[in-house]
Amino acid sequence: MTTSSPWSATRSWSYLVPKDAHSVMVAPLHARGLTLGAISAWRCGRSDPFTEDEADLMRQIASRGALAIDNARRYTREHRAAVALQQLLLPPATTDTPAAETAGVYLPAGGGAGTSGDWYEAIALPSLRLALVAGDVVGHGIPASATMGRLRTAIQTLADLELEPDELLTRIADLVQRLAAEAPLGDPDDVGATCLYAVYDPVTQRCAIASAGHPPPVLVRPNGTTEVVGISPGPPLAIGGMPYETTTIDLEPGSVLALYTDGLVEQRDRDIDQGLRRLTDTLAASCRPDRALDETGRALLADLTDQAPRDDATLLLARTRAVPAENTAHWEIEADPAAVSKAREWITRQLTTWGLQDLLFTTELIVSELVTNAIRYGRPPMDLRLIRHDVLVCEVTDSSSTQPRLRRAHTTDEGGRGLYLVGQLAERWGCRHGQNRKTIWSEQLIECPR
Repeated sequence: MTTSSPWSATRSWSYLVPKDAHSVMVAPLHARGLTLGAISAWRCGRSDPFTEDEADLMRQIASRGALAIDNARRYTREHRAAVALQQLLLPPATTDTPAAETAGVYLPAGGGAGTSGDWYEAIALPSLRLALVAGDVVGHGIPASATMGRLRTAIQTLADLELEPDELLTRIADLVQRLAAEAPLGDPDDVGATCLYAVYDPVTQRCAIASAGHPPPVLVRPNGTTEVVGISPGPPLAIGGMPYETTTIDLEPGSVLALYTDGLVEQRDRDIDQGLRRLTDTLAASCRPDRALDETGRALLADLTDQAPRDDATLLLARTRAVPAENTAHWEIEADPAAVSKAREWITRQLTTWGLQDLLFTTELIVSELVTNAIRYGRPPMDLRLIRHDVLVCEVTDSSSTQPRLRRAHTTDEGGRGLYLVGQLAERWGCRHGQNRKTIWSEQLIECPR
């Protein structure tokens, strides 16, 4: 507890009480059960004392002032929560995978004064592939951030199922329609989004892209030329009943694919076509092989956006890589049980060539089970592929659409343990479906020599 001398107390009051003051009127600032402060008014010199009308005016000023302060407090609290939620929901700014290195940047609307549901994503997929996502949710604040989080989680789940881009967007469109149906009465139009989904395969060096009302990506080739990728966009995610279309393009190693939201290209002083031309020109000048992607992204965002943009802006840059041809091997499989032993012989030769003899026993068992299942339950044509990187990928593809399922075999059963064995020997395994084909894959870690 501290005390002060009479002189210091008198001096303190001299700052609070005007000179020659003879009367004071004080009104508390009270709102929602909280006292936020007070307003004081003084009369000095020869002025008249306060009247009842002035007291009523003071009460009205205090009431409205308290309401304004409380609204400002609540807005600040909600805005901080929305910004924190959105930052937590966004993925890491940079990733480094066998398929590509990526860098994402995000700029909130109004220089941080507002938030919305823009997001980007880079998802590592099996067989060294990479999914790239950019999306924009309708609305602002916590509802938009929450919707963005739900869509991002759904896309991650569907990406793990390895759906084709057009099928994935169809599933997400169904989810958005359900969210709109669950919205409060009168607000279904406030739930909506656009999305671009792309999958890049570093083995084939091909990228499959589908769009749900989202702006097209921009491609910067290794020689510095740029182009807007020609895609066939489908409707936004809130509109159902319309199909989406997948566009496939070839990407050279070292190419940069730019995904973005409309806040980056649509500004006060230019329309989206002008903004897109400016984006392609800036990408051509900024995307240099010797410049880090995250530095390039920050510079692009600073050059292309206003000081206080009206809408959030996101940018995802992906510089592609390729798996060398000598790190892959491919064989066709005959629809004959004798092909299983031939597959084991191929595996032995190839792993010996790669110096992976420590994986030879487990890989032979995995391939034997996968090839046997393909011959027994699948349809030709069938093939076997190996991919070597930090993992060893074994893929068996056939023309059947049957879904393999892991099941518990009884003690007296003569079969049914193949996939269980694969699951025990491999780090992970799964199945993906394409047009008129399916691929069962497994991954084993390759131990680096010490």
